[in-house]
Amino acid sequence: MTFKDFNFEQSLQDALQTMGFIEPTPIQQQAIPIITEGHDIIACAQTGTGKTAAFLLPILNRLAKNKKATTDIDTLIIAPTRELALQIDQQIEGIGYFLGVSSLPVYGGGDSDSWTRQKSALTQGADIIIATPGRFISHLNLGYVDLSKVKHLILDEADRMLDMGFYDDIMLVVSKLSKERQTLLFSATMPSKIRVLANTILKNPKQVSIAISKPAAGVLQGAYMVYDSQKIPLIESLLNGKANYPSIIIFTSTKRMVREINGALRRKGFKSLEISSDLEQKERENALKLFKSKQVQILVATDILARGIDIKEISLVINYDVPGDAEDYVHRIGRTARADSTGVALTFITEKDQHKFKTIEDLIEQTVAKAPNPPEVGKGPEYNPRAFKKRGGPYRGKGGGGGGKRKPFKKKRY
Repeated sequence: MTFKDFNFEQSLQDALQTMGFIEPTPIQQQAIPIITEGHDIIACAQTGTGKTAAFLLPILNRLAKNKKATTDIDTLIIAPTRELALQIDQQIEGIGYFLGVSSLPVYGGGDSDSWTRQKSALTQGADIIIATPGRFISHLNLGYVDLSKVKHLILDEADRMLDMGFYDDIMLVVSKLSKERQTLLFSATMPSKIRVLANTILKNPKQVSIAISKPAAGVLQGAYMVYDSQKIPLIESLLNGKANYPSIIIFTSTKRMVREINGALRRKGFKSLEISSDLEQKERENALKLFKSKQVQILVATDILARGIDIKEISLVINYDVPGDAEDYVHRIGRTARADSTGVALTFITEKDQHKFKTIEDLIEQTVAKAPNPPEVGKGPEYNPRAFKKRGGPYRGKGGGGGGKRKPFKKKRY
């Protein structure tokens, strides 16, 4: 199957051909016809599967077919983070250049000029608005945003938005929309809360599910058993001699560790930058720009980057710590091996993280190989997740040996 089989408008076909779009991905093959026919949809597809184009292309095709000057908002896309909003806007700009389609991202963290530009687009109209919930609600509460003419509502990474506490914001936006609209809900996972949301805001939706919670086939996964004190020395050992790796992302769960890891790497002479919510928006955008252009080899990040950033040719992802949510592991390592490429994903597992990592292995239905630590790092703990209880610590019997009643250590959380 090729994109020509969708019978898009010639201008859109020309744009896709110019940009090298030839064969649609599975999510595109299934979702595009449903959206084109005007149905609501609930689609489950993990990062890197082409889901952004799956919902954008039918919308862009309709705009190309019925192009006219607008003073209204035609399509509203809600995304959880400014990075994802910018990525979607960049894709629209790339394709929309050939179609004359207007779009604007609405997100927080900018200066007064960006607020003014956002207000202008929201009041004067734009074909497509891509917004983060918090900033969009700020504009909406001031009373000058008219959503009554919106024809399409798209919720991207809906599961992440609910995890971030945006349910009430989403429902407030929905309450301002016409009931005669098409709603598209895209989510990387499909927990019960997403189904509740879908039942509330969608009308007889069609369902599409692609590759739920499975890493891309091109990802070579590995893990190291470490003590906390061994993590940074292990990173340094793994990165030495990796000049041929153009782009490396190191994920950690806390902003404090982002600073600590980046500082250690820079002291060792590595070209690295950090990115977290502590940085100003311009600093984050500059870091991403330098990383994308290969001027910086290593990016140390919190999970803010785990979804929604389209950076090609990432050769190595390192999980400094095991993600708290098994689904987040898939999104973290999904930064590498995008589309048909290959990549490596390595995870550091401490004693307290063993149960969490076993949960991940159960989820992906795969045992991840545990590699021996380099000699300069030293031997780490044994991988024995059965010895750890989900909310407790390692078990011990009476007398410290076998036999006797087994119980977790008291007053110690892992």
